[in-house]
Parts: sequence; C-alpha cells; structure tokens
Amino acid sequence: MTIDSSRKAERDERLSLDTLFHWLERMPVPGGHKVEVVEGAVHFWPQRDNHWDLTIAVYEQLRTRYPRRRLLSDVRVDFPGHLNGFCPDVVLLKDGAARGRLRYQDVLFVAEVITKNTARNDYGPKKDAYAAAGVPVYLVVDPYAAHCTVHAEPHNGSYCVWPAIGFGDPVDLTGTAVGLAIDTGDFEQE
Repeated sequence: MTIDSSRKAERDERLSLDTLFHWLERMPVPGGHKVEVVEGAVHFWPQRDNHWDLTIAVYEQLRTRYPRRRLLSDVRVDFPGHLNGFCPDVVLLKDGAARGRLRYQDVLFVAEVITKNTARNDYGPKKDAYAAAGVPVYLVVDPYAAHCTVHAEPHNGSYCVWPAIGFGDPVDLTGTAVGLAIDTGDFEQE
C-alpha cells in the first residue's frame, strides 16, 4: 500500500521525515509489515518468507567478514532527495561509523530484496538516491527474475551497472568495497 504525502509536503514546508515517521509509529500497522518513505510517499507491505530468507542469506554471508555492529537490517537511514527515509534490507556501515541516528555518508553497501510492490522503487528512486549518496555498492536481489544486479562505482549520481547474475552463480564483490563473494546457490525464485 502507498500513501502519497507529496501533495501535503508541497503545501507544508515543515513536513519532514521525522514528522512522517512520528505519525507512522502511531498508526496501527500490522506486525510483519515493512514501512518506508520514498520521495515523500509512504509505502508498507507484508514481508514474505522468501524475502526474509534472501535477506538473512546476504546478512549471514557478510557476517563472515564483518562484525555484527557494522550490519543492519530494516533500520531507517535518511538519503538525499525529497523525503527519502529508507529501511534497507541489509546495510553495511563503514568502519568507525556511529550508531544511533545513521548517516547515509557512513553506508558502504546496501542490499535490497525486491517485492512486486517495491520493484519500481528499488530499481528507480532508491537506486538513484543511493548513487547520489555515494553508496559504493548497491545489490538488488530479484526473486521474480531469479537474478542479482550489482550497481557500483557511483559517479555524478549514477552507477555502473553490472550484467545480471543468475541465482546459483556467485556475486563476486571481492574487487569492491565489500571485499567478498555472495553465494546465491540456495537463493529461491518466487
């Protein structure tokens, strides 16, 4: 479901991400749903079990190299652009990044597992915001197409996009800021 707050935002310059999230925290959003704000529109949708399996698979592989305190899942990070408060599926923070109110400047890697309802955001405005923020590596895991797409080397607000990597093949990020390969051998298609 999407609630478009952009018209309200145009009328009220005081509307902020903090205000939107304050309102959202008081809404009766059912358990098991994810909520985020993309370009001023509030999106929420139910989490599916395969979505969680793919998210945790990426997280666990990053844990083989990085301490738990540098990894997050579904935690709000505000990104450049108008009212962009994202809750990425997996975030790797730079070494020494402060926890608490997270800064996009401290994000080294983001992975998003798409859903049918979020694909447009993950491949569009979120990708653009991650590139504008200078996030070195953005991985899209697409269980509907059964492949992963790597966006890397942000420059002037856009990414170099690698060819799609099918489920079953490794996503080799050893030459990037991430420094390891993601095994997709057990990733399942929707």
